[in-house]
Amino acid sequence: MLPRSRAGPGRTRLDPPGPGERRPDLTPTPGMGSLRTVGERRTVPAGPRTTAVHASTSGGNHMAPGLEPRGSRILLTGASSGIGAALAVRLASEGAVLGLVGRNEQRLAATLAAVREHSPESRMWPVDLSDWGQVDVLAATAITELGGVDVLVNNAGIPKHKHVTALTPETADEVMRINYSSPVRLTLRLLPHMVERGSGRIVMVSSVAATLSSPGEGAYDASKAALSVFAEAMAIDVWDLGLRVNIVYPGVVDTPLFLVPDNDPLSPDIEKIPVDEFVDGMMAALYADELQVYVPAWFEGVAKNKAQNVGAFLEGSVNWMRQQREAGHA
Repeated sequence: MLPRSRAGPGRTRLDPPGPGERRPDLTPTPGMGSLRTVGERRTVPAGPRTTAVHASTSGGNHMAPGLEPRGSRILLTGASSGIGAALAVRLASEGAVLGLVGRNEQRLAATLAAVREHSPESRMWPVDLSDWGQVDVLAATAITELGGVDVLVNNAGIPKHKHVTALTPETADEVMRINYSSPVRLTLRLLPHMVERGSGRIVMVSSVAATLSSPGEGAYDASKAALSVFAEAMAIDVWDLGLRVNIVYPGVVDTPLFLVPDNDPLSPDIEKIPVDEFVDGMMAALYADELQVYVPAWFEGVAKNKAQNVGAFLEGSVNWMRQQREAGHA
């Protein structure tokens, strides 16, 4: 991650057409087994649908409706702590029914307890998202027990702050599996149901590392870059199908994410974003239906500076890393 610099707004708009009127076939795919659900097994009635609102803009596009949490059935991964836990409570407080997914059952249960103060119909599924069988069962179970999935938020991920000379092929594969392959697989399992219904929203939580080639994070950078490009291409593919795609690029959020074993310490010069501040920025972008949003917004300017002269940007990163080593931070 690079030191802070100031730049302009961090959002890019992509406005697909409004949703159609078809309803999905919510029958789960046979032969997938079952998933243990924590919470009452009861189908949640479908919430109200948001209809398209068309208005002329300066670019000649049409405005599409943003996220409407009330009544929406939202499947949220990585809900055990950090961004996911804070986002879950925010969405529940605004009327959403949540399906919470995480690997740590104890922490996931704590999130569910907070969520149920606002949304008693919400539930949780302890899942190892690196296990493809569990991912497949999760998709089918969520459709059945939530009564459908209106919004998928792919938030789960693992960090890897490790100099490339200390990185193993096995670790690189693990990071790509969790941060890229797993959310793509879950998305593709749920996509047919959204397409059949003619509406749905897929939110990918990426990272500024995807665009800034953060030093010491090669595997993590690559996994998030792959996720972002997949989401961009998917946004084009589903443009005329009534589905929406949002990509969120957080900076370093003040959560325990990077305090896990086998990660090099982060530089103390890196400014962390309070998790509630990040959730505020993310929600604002979803309400406005922004395709891409950087939180904080000034990171978009940094990404644009890199695109203008990649060589100079990387040279600046090398110089910054030298300064960090001299200061004993790297």
